Amino acid sequence: MKNTKYNLASDSWGEEEIVAINDVIKSNQFTMGPKVKKFEEEFADYFQSDYAIMVNSGSSANLLMIASLFYSNNYDLKKGDEVIVPAVSWSTTYYPVNQYGLKLVFVDIDRNTLNIDPKEVIKAINQKTKLIFAVNLLGNPTDLEDLKSICEKNEIILIEDNCESLGAKYHDKYTGTCGLMGSFSFFFSHHMQTMEGGMVLTNDKNLYELCVSLRAHGWIRDLPNDNTIVKKTGNPFYDSFNFVVPGYNIRPLEMSGAIGSVQLRKLSSFVDKRRKNAQIFKALFENEANIRIQQETQFSSWFGFSLILTNSLSGQRDSLVNILIKNNIECRPIVAGNFTKNPVIKFLDYEVCGDLSVSDEIHQNGFFVGNDFRDLSNEINWLHCLIKDFEKNI
Repeated sequence: MKNTKYNLASDSWGEEEIVAINDVIKSNQFTMGPKVKKFEEEFADYFQSDYAIMVNSGSSANLLMIASLFYSNNYDLKKGDEVIVPAVSWSTTYYPVNQYGLKLVFVDIDRNTLNIDPKEVIKAINQKTKLIFAVNLLGNPTDLEDLKSICEKNEIILIEDNCESLGAKYHDKYTGTCGLMGSFSFFFSHHMQTMEGGMVLTNDKNLYELCVSLRAHGWIRDLPNDNTIVKKTGNPFYDSFNFVVPGYNIRPLEMSGAIGSVQLRKLSSFVDKRRKNAQIFKALFENEANIRIQQETQFSSWFGFSLILTNSLSGQRDSLVNILIKNNIECRPIVAGNFTKNPVIKFLDYEVCGDLSVSDEIHQNGFFVGNDFRDLSNEINWLHCLIKDFEKNI
């Protein structure tokens, strides 16, 4: 196993993706078009959602969710309102909240699941709380039942950042479809790969139509005549260049849509293989005295494998990571660690509710290694051997 290379991610494309790209080239339609529309319809159908909006990244999907809620007349979201978020997530969970003048309220995560702790959420709620932005971390569903109950009791909106958990399920319902809206990512290292790409799912027609407009400059061109936002004139000269909300250009490429249709047909197989790798990983690591791993809640799609160093290994992360890298095992922090420890925090409007002791532990002693559609038994065993050797020598 000494020559084993353990990557964070691997290319999951086959001949079908190349054929799909060539079909787009032959069509001479490169920006968003019928292939994107087809993928949106297939994606919505697969996840049993009414509406899907494809964008150029999962980060943009998060931006669309916040923007559409902000401009909707059906939801009372305004500058100064508070949004509860977990302290461990990716940067673009947080940035759209700040960009729309909303205040981030960071709470701690559960030490076992690594997802937002509902008990900490309850402590953070006040009259200004309008939204909980849940994150299903590393493929693992958060406690969505508790969060939905909290939201219903307090008249709070629940949305999901599901960019790392495509194909995961909570009580037989796909994550990303349990809240009012959910975001997905198709970046290279994720469950499906479409070059760049992301998606928003929702069952709310008004939010869907706002997302459609916001995705392309804020114009009304792509809206149906019977939309909920604006009355169209029926004159394409006017309707094609009429702007109703301050939008963006975050449209996906037609190639990404075509690849997405192919990858979606493989998703079930990809998740099955990731879960088989997880069984190997858990068998080796779940009873280690000096390592804690993420505990699966419901049905995880296992984005990657996290390890938190405890007891005699606590404080030894940098030394261990150096050894792993020298032995061709790629690793990285658990998402971005405790995000409040990042220097960018000085530019954000935020507060911390309670202590972030678990997030701090993740920040100082956590890292994760990759998972993908391949059989990683050799790689995972090599990782285990190196860590056991490291333990003996500290």
